[in-house]
Amino acid sequence: MVFDYYPGCTLKTEARELDEAGRRSAAALGIELQELDAWQCCGAVYPLGRDEIAPRLSSVRALAAARDHRRDLLTLCSACHHVIKRVNHDIRTDEKIRDTANSYMEGEQAYQGETKVVHYLEMLRDTLGFDELKNRIKKPLTGMKIGAYYGCLLLRPGKVMSFDNPENPSIMESFITALGAEPVIYPYRNECCGGYITVKEKDQAARTASRVIDSALEHGADCLITACPLCLYNIDVNGTSSKDLPVYYITQLLAQALDV
Repeated sequence: MVFDYYPGCTLKTEARELDEAGRRSAAALGIELQELDAWQCCGAVYPLGRDEIAPRLSSVRALAAARDHRRDLLTLCSACHHVIKRVNHDIRTDEKIRDTANSYMEGEQAYQGETKVVHYLEMLRDTLGFDELKNRIKKPLTGMKIGAYYGCLLLRPGKVMSFDNPENPSIMESFITALGAEPVIYPYRNECCGGYITVKEKDQAARTASRVIDSALEHGADCLITACPLCLYNIDVNGTSSKDLPVYYITQLLAQALDV
């Protein structure tokens, strides 16, 4: 199975582990990731105004490239996935946004929302299958108690993202089980870490991140996993607690379990 792959800026810099472990793991599982040529930053924040067309154009161009390759577009960073999938929904459902965006696509076929956007976890669940993933594991993470940290961007808005139940998600827990570890269910796993206010309101972001840490620790987690570089930074750097709680990218533990 071949996917067009949109890594995003952070996976080329501060979150290289998320990207590199993801590539190694995909190759070990027989999944080919074709990085898009000349991709541009998605902007990291979804533009709320209907007249904000420029911030949507990099996503539209990535989506159109995948359409031209006749492949689904796979993402890994939660922020990139959020922005690209919501822009794709805009193109499909909002004629004004679609027409204005396409007016900038000189010399290119108009994009109508044809591409399917797939997150790495969805690929593992729906293309490979978690049962098959379990069969491929070489070094099960037996004995580890892992808390899934979803954050907000993968889950909300629920009807647009269609990733999982935003109030009671389970895809990461199924992933953890396939790796041979024990998933830890805790109340703050799908609450915001405060990541987007880290610069402006650092104290509030620290309190919000600390609630996530404390909640996971109280329910017995040895570590947390996430697909969001901003969440990992905020929890790992700004979060404070009486005890440290390691935070890893989902692909780091996947690569460990696959021994790649």
